[in-house]
Amino acid sequence: MKLLKYILTGLFLTALGEISAQNFMDQNQPMVDFKRLHFGYLVGLNSQDLHFSHTGIDQNGNKIYAEIPSYSPGFTVGLVGDLALTQYFNLRSVPSLHFGSKDLVYNNQSGVTLGKESIKSNYLMLPLELKYSSLRLNNSRPYLMFGGAAAYDLASKKDPEDLIRLKKLNYFLEIGIGCDLYFEYFKLNPELKLCIGLNNVLDKDRPELYDDAGKPLQNLQYTNALSKVTSNMIVLSFFFE
Repeated sequence: MKLLKYILTGLFLTALGEISAQNFMDQNQPMVDFKRLHFGYLVGLNSQDLHFSHTGIDQNGNKIYAEIPSYSPGFTVGLVGDLALTQYFNLRSVPSLHFGSKDLVYNNQSGVTLGKESIKSNYLMLPLELKYSSLRLNNSRPYLMFGGAAAYDLASKKDPEDLIRLKKLNYFLEIGIGCDLYFEYFKLNPELKLCIGLNNVLDKDRPELYDDAGKPLQNLQYTNALSKVTSNMIVLSFFFE
């Protein structure tokens, strides 16, 4: 009986090993995740938004509210450098450019539109991200990512006709999900990421909005109606590694 038990156990382990080996052989690029460092590039789409904290009252005592009534898709392109820390954790650097715009509308308390403005933002972003991946299942491997980024707005400019002006430097907290898809010659990673602005980007230093006598001009009401503005962005990226 013991001999039969040993034989059956041996056959089971042999069969299990053959199945595991066969699954390994069916995988595309089975050794790619064992590389310590690898590089790639990304393309994608983004949607930019602004979050407003209102004072509610301008210098004339009028209530003015700002909003982004609709969203326009933007374009994203960048590079990626990936450093494997452990079997499940990777550290990524993803320098990227995000081209987009936001349509800003100011209304009073009666819903009457007082002003409109299209704000272009071309962010040069330098993120540092931590990627946590699950076990690989055949040719797919879901993951979560978390990180932070510094961004510089290349499109920001000083124009006295602007209703509001945004600062060039911005900081984001990043949270996202994605999945590594393994193909014969490359790895594709679709990823959806939320970028949450951390700092106040409203520029209240607007000396051009005062006349020579120091009296505020009409456009200053739009800046004074806000106490804080933060940037947010959703990014759908496709990594090729």
